[in-house]
Amino acid sequence: MIVKIIPSPLTGKINAISSKSQAHRAFICAALSQKPSFIECSEVSSDIESTIGCLTALGAKINKKNGFYKVFPIEPSEKKAYLDSGESGSTLRFILPVVSALGRTAVFSGHGRLPNRPITPLIEQLNAHGAQISTNFPIECGGRLRGGHFRIAGNISSQFISGLLLASPLLKEKTIIELTTPLESKPYIDMTMSVMSLYDVGVEINDNCYVLSENNGYCAPESIRIEGDWSNAAFWLACGALEGGGIKCGNLSQNSLQGDKAVTSILSRFGARVFSENNAISVFPGELKGIDIDASDIPDLVPVLSAVACGASGQTRIYNASRLRLKESDRLQAVTDALSSLGADITQTSDGLVIGGTGRLKGGRANAMGDHRIAMSIAVAAVICDAPVIIENAEAVNKSYPDFYTDYIKLGAIIEQKGLI
Repeated sequence: MIVKIIPSPLTGKINAISSKSQAHRAFICAALSQKPSFIECSEVSSDIESTIGCLTALGAKINKKNGFYKVFPIEPSEKKAYLDSGESGSTLRFILPVVSALGRTAVFSGHGRLPNRPITPLIEQLNAHGAQISTNFPIECGGRLRGGHFRIAGNISSQFISGLLLASPLLKEKTIIELTTPLESKPYIDMTMSVMSLYDVGVEINDNCYVLSENNGYCAPESIRIEGDWSNAAFWLACGALEGGGIKCGNLSQNSLQGDKAVTSILSRFGARVFSENNAISVFPGELKGIDIDASDIPDLVPVLSAVACGASGQTRIYNASRLRLKESDRLQAVTDALSSLGADITQTSDGLVIGGTGRLKGGRANAMGDHRIAMSIAVAAVICDAPVIIENAEAVNKSYPDFYTDYIKLGAIIEQKGLI
C-alpha cells in the first residue's frame, strides 16, 4: 500500500492505544494460569494476534467481547502444535521457552525478517536444559525443559530473558537466569516481572541474576486492564513537538514501567514544551536544538526521534543502537534511507546515527521497508516537509498500530491518496 501525505501541522487530542508489550505478556500469563480470567485490551495488532493464535493452537480458548478477552488456560495435550509467529519476535521468543516447559512437540513458522532475527542463543540454552529444538525455520520443538542455571547475554535481545522468565514458573526446579553481558532494554524485563507479579509470580534479583525459587505456577486475577502504549504514543508526542498547536495524548500512565516513557524527557531536552496531567501528556513546539541520545534502553524510539532531530537545529547524535540492525528491518539503514529521501542530512555510525538538523525537510518518496516504526516515523517527518510525502509499504503499521492513519487524520493530517498508485 502507498500513502500520499500533504504536509500540514497537527493538533488535537488522542488516546494511546493498548500496550503491545504488556498485552503479549498478559495473554501468555493468563493462558498458563490455573483458572480463567479477563483481559481488557481495546486494540490489538497483528503481533498480538500472532500471540493469541499461538496460545489458541496450544489449547487455550480466548474469546473477545466489547474489548474484553476471556482467557481459558491451555489444556494438556499430546498433539503436535503448529504455531505461526507471524513477524513477531516477541511471540516466538516468549512462547518457544513456554512450549519447551510444557513438554509439547510443536513447529514454529515465521514470516518477513523473523527467520533471520537472532534466536540461536536462546535455543542453545533451552537445549542445554532438556529441550530438543532445531535452529532453522520452521523450528521443530520437542523434549521437556528443566530448571537450573541458565546463562545468556543481556545485550542481544531482552526478549530472551523475558521468555525464560515466563517459562520458569512451569518448571519443577529452582531457576537462575544469569546475564553474561550488561543488560540493555532493562525496562522490558521490568515489565515482564511486573506482569508476572499480577499473576502471583515473584522474581528475585541478585546482582546479574534473576531467580525463581518457588515454582507454584501462575494464578490469574479476575481481570486486568492493559495500559496505554508509550511506544506508539511517542509518534503523536513527536508530532506535537515539531509543528502545530500541540498534541495531547491520553491513556498514558505516569507510573508505567515502559521504557519508552522516556520520550517526554527527551522531547524536553530537544526544547519542546511538555506538560503532564493525570494520565495525559501534552507537547507543544519549542525552539528545538540537537542533542545526544543514549538508545541502549529505548531502541524503539530511535526512528521517531530521528524525525524530531530533523526538525531541530544542529547536530543530534544517537548511540548504543546497534541492535536496531536486527529488527523488522535494519532500522539504522532504513531510517537513514527514508529520511535521506526526504532531504535529511543523516549518516550512520557503527552503533547509531548522526543527524544534522535544519528544521525543515523537502518531502519526497520514502520506503518503510516493511517496518511499522519506519512507516510511522516517515509520517511524523511529513509534518515538517515542504512538499508531499509518499510512503511505500505503508501497510507495515498493521504490525503494531492498524488504525494509525485513521488517527493521523483525526489530528488534522491530509492524506490525499491511500492505496495503490
